[in-house]
Amino acid sequence: MDLSLIELSKLLPRWVDIEDLLKDELEARYILKKATSHMEKLQIGSSGGDSEEEIRFLICALVDRNWERIHTGHFSSVPLSTRKIYAIGCYFKIFFLLLEDTSSAQKEVCSGILDEAQLLGCMEDWSELKIALMNYLDIGREDNMELLPVLEPLIRISCTCDIPQLVAPSLKEFKTKCFQAEQPTLLQNIIEHWPARKKWLDLNYLLRVAGNRTVPIEIGSNYASDEWSQQLVKIRDFLERQFGTNRAKQEIEYLAQHELFSQIPALKSDISIPDYCTISKEDPPGSVDIKAWLGPAGTISPMHYDPKHNLLCQVFGSKRIILAAPKDTENLYPHESEFLGNTSQIDAAKLDMETYPLLEKVNFYELLLQPGDCLYMPPKWWHYVRSEAPSFSVSFWWE
Repeated sequence: MDLSLIELSKLLPRWVDIEDLLKDELEARYILKKATSHMEKLQIGSSGGDSEEEIRFLICALVDRNWERIHTGHFSSVPLSTRKIYAIGCYFKIFFLLLEDTSSAQKEVCSGILDEAQLLGCMEDWSELKIALMNYLDIGREDNMELLPVLEPLIRISCTCDIPQLVAPSLKEFKTKCFQAEQPTLLQNIIEHWPARKKWLDLNYLLRVAGNRTVPIEIGSNYASDEWSQQLVKIRDFLERQFGTNRAKQEIEYLAQHELFSQIPALKSDISIPDYCTISKEDPPGSVDIKAWLGPAGTISPMHYDPKHNLLCQVFGSKRIILAAPKDTENLYPHESEFLGNTSQIDAAKLDMETYPLLEKVNFYELLLQPGDCLYMPPKWWHYVRSEAPSFSVSFWWE
């Protein structure tokens, strides 16, 4: 066991840290008690006691068992304790695999386990370990990839905007004119201080910081189409396919609505949560969900609504957006299925009045979201979004 791995293992959960979590989980309690005891003995240089191979087998079984529990029923109904046990089990599984072998191939396997733990588990209590482990697994990794382009900043153009526009409004002005009035508004000059505005144009920076992480990618330009699917891929592969020299031959892929910044804290330091997200009817304000949207030109989010306040911030690229008010919901032909109940059947960019005659009653509002712009959308406002150029957006959702 190399010294750096020994030091890293000291960030693993101790038995005292997780005992309460496991009080009703007899199987997990038994396995993790053995695992924590084994690691603590290794850290002080004594024999681990129980067979390392046996404990590794038990840990793998614990991970598999809780993976099955997570995939039984709807994800939203999975107990938080199950997701935490899954994440803890993954941490220990990674360390037992590294005790066996620290080759590049083994580290790649461990990176996949860590990413799946982040996607399915709950790792908030062990963020220091997560970051340290990502760094350890990425050290010495070589990417045999071509250089990606550094995107040119788009020149702002003059165009029609059907909603109000405000330049860096004060909190009071935003609260009165936007939040309380439930008025969609184009906001300008509020994210120019973000390091992301310049740094993310260099796709090689994104490759260095995030390339080894696994994320869910949407395949196909529109999630409501029959051809749409999802796949877990490394960000480096996604970037090469969508922005590399062979991108013209690739089907459109979209990193959409993903909590990328909790998965990759280094990217989160390039942005900041706008103060407008502190304005809320709740006291104190609730948490803010931060989502990433990265893709080539031509990605489409069909006409749909979200249940929370939404501040969509355009880091680079531009997006054509069409809005409609909640009062027009019955005229927008929502899908009847539960999965697509917040999504319209129409193509907002090419209205078919013959098939959907009630659209005659709808007032649509159009705008172009340009680099540095932010669009505030109140809850349940319908919106269609199409990227006009390679694009990275960050959305902030809050109650």
